[in-house]
Parts: sequence; structure tokens; C-alpha cells
Amino acid sequence: MKVYADNAATTKMSRASIDAMLPYMDEEYGNPSSLHSAGQRAAEALQRARETIAKYLGCDAKEITFTSGGSEADNQAILSAAAAGRKKGKKHIISTAFEHHAVLHTLKKLEKQGFEITLLDVHENGVISPEQVASAIRSDTCLVTVMYANNEIGTVQPIAEIGAVCREKGVLFHTDAVQAAVHVLIDVRKQNIDLLSVSAHKFHGPKGAGALYARKGVILTNVIEGGAQERGKRAGTENIPAIMGMAAAFEESCLAMEENNAKMSAMRDRLIDGLSGIPYSILNGDRFYRLPGIVNFCFEGIEGESLLLLLDQKGIYASSGSACTSGSLDPSHVLLAIGRPHEIAHGSLRLSLSVYNTDEEIDHILKAVPAVVEYLRGMSPLWRDLETGKRKHILK
Repeated sequence: MKVYADNAATTKMSRASIDAMLPYMDEEYGNPSSLHSAGQRAAEALQRARETIAKYLGCDAKEITFTSGGSEADNQAILSAAAAGRKKGKKHIISTAFEHHAVLHTLKKLEKQGFEITLLDVHENGVISPEQVASAIRSDTCLVTVMYANNEIGTVQPIAEIGAVCREKGVLFHTDAVQAAVHVLIDVRKQNIDLLSVSAHKFHGPKGAGALYARKGVILTNVIEGGAQERGKRAGTENIPAIMGMAAAFEESCLAMEENNAKMSAMRDRLIDGLSGIPYSILNGDRFYRLPGIVNFCFEGIEGESLLLLLDQKGIYASSGSACTSGSLDPSHVLLAIGRPHEIAHGSLRLSLSVYNTDEEIDHILKAVPAVVEYLRGMSPLWRDLETGKRKHILK
């Protein structure tokens, strides 16, 4: 049996998304900037897609800019807010220690340009409180950027409450909603969100397409210079096939959100209950304030890389964290941020589900993971030291 359980890294494209793309790869291949009728049909399709994304975010179509994905959207949002802050003499930005690297690396870049960055500590349950944000805001704060849901441990943040704090303080608020979109109800107006990022391949759309919401009045700084596409805020001919696929996938998933979440939550809870029975294991992140499809565990006495390779041999495709850093042997910065020691963080496993997973696949995972963990521990000198008392267990 083959089980794809790495949906936080990327998802299978839906049939609706593929079908929406095909006409714009064959018959309707015009450039939306062209004045002839073929180009104008492409421009009309682009507008329909923009309206679809806006509808399910609770904003105006003019507030949507299409990008190449979540990383570009994050970069443009943060750099735009920083540029606006610099003009007013405000060069302080607040974020969290467990953001995606698209955010953290952009903040590092700004730090070299003289900005002061405050990274809020994350509670062990993987949740940031509005009070933390409120206490960190200063008179020179120009931006707060807090991810909607963590891509490694799946915990969901109190975005509406954080947005309310930022609005009251007059500070721009950006949220990376790449992992959360289609799994939580988003209303940028009600939640006081000024900037928001999404990426198509996280919700059964194509890779290479994303969107940035920027509230009317928020001035975007160009990250890519060139033509006047996207109202002059993102140069380059729009990828119409991918954008149409993204809009179709977004609408399909949003309409089926309640049903999909119920199915995934049931499978997620089965995984949590089953894996919790493995001795010296721990669930990472809050049990309840989490996305319906992400489960992340640490197992003492093993290495995550070995666990992933042996699970792959059993047909289970999983990860130990973000796909963007999967080539690194360093422990996850997310797990370190919630207080896991290095030696525990190294033994992590992330299983991320989609609506395409089945109960039979969960059965297979629950049979395979305990067996692989037991096998790896049986080969480990470290585990022998733990079991014989030469070293003390960290986990209970």
C-alpha cells in the first residue's frame, strides 16, 4: 500500500483544478495584457479568478495580487510594510520564533538594513497569545507578522484577536495563511488582517501560483520589476493556467470545508490516539487548537531521517518538518521554539493528511510506525543506555 502523508509539503491536484487549467493551456492561450480578443478573453478569465479568491477571503478583487506562491507573497507583504514603516521612521517588526523561513529569512534581510526584529517566544503548546503581541508593540513598530497555522506542528493561532490588537495600535498585520487556507474560515475584514498570503499547491491546486491580499490603502512595494501586470505591483505575464487552477481548487475546497475537515479530523485523531501509545513519545503542539490534517510526534532514542527512510520502504511518504528544509540535518527550528531539546527534536515525524487519505491508510500507518520505532530503538546504543539507566529519559 502506498500512503501519501506529506500534504503539508504539497498536495495532489484535484480534478477540478486540472480541468480548469486545460483550456488555457490549449485553446485560450492569449496574454491578458494584449488588446486583441484572445488577450481580452484571458484578461476576463484572470478577473474571474481574482473575484473567486476575493470572495472566499472576504475582500475586494482589487485587493488580490497573484504571485508565484506563498514565499513570494510573504516577501512582498513584509518588504512592503517595512518600506512604509521606514518612511515614517518606524523600523521595528514583531514576529514569532516558529515562522516559515520565507518570513524569517526576509526578516533577517531587513535586520541587516537596520530594522529591529522581535521574535516572540512560543508556548510549549505552539500557540502565541494576543497579550504577547500587545506587550511587544512599541511606538516604532511598523508590522506584526504571525502565521495563521504552523506548517510543521499544525497549531492554529488566535488571528482575529491578534488582528484586533494590531488595529487598535495602528500597526499593520500580516499573516502567512499558506497552511491554513481552506481549513479555517478566513474573513480578512472581520479579523482585521491587512496582508495575507496563500499558495495553490497546499490546497490541491498547481505549484507556482499564489496570491497576496493587501487591504486597500496598503501600498505594495514591487519585488519583481518589469511590466505593468497586476496593477503595476507584480511584473511578469500572469500564469493564467495556474491561476485558473488555483481559483478552482480554492473554491472547491472552501465549499467543502466542513465536510473535508470532519473527515480529516477523524483520521488525525486516530493517529494521535494510536501514536500516543508508543512509549517515550510526545505530540508536538496543542491537541485541539490545530489544523484537521497535521500530526507531529517526537520519539525518544531515534533519528527522524532513519524513521522516514524505513517508512518509505513500507510505502508511507511522510516528513520530519518543512519540505523547504528537508535537506538539512539540523533539528527543526519549530520544535526548538516550543522547547523540545535537540536530541528529542531530531526524532520527529510529521504526518499531514488530505481529503484523499482513507481509513485503511491510517490503519497502515498505525501498524508501521510503532514497528519501525521499535526496530530503530533495538539498533540504537543510545536507547540501550536509556533502558539500562546509564542515561535518563527526557520524555515520560
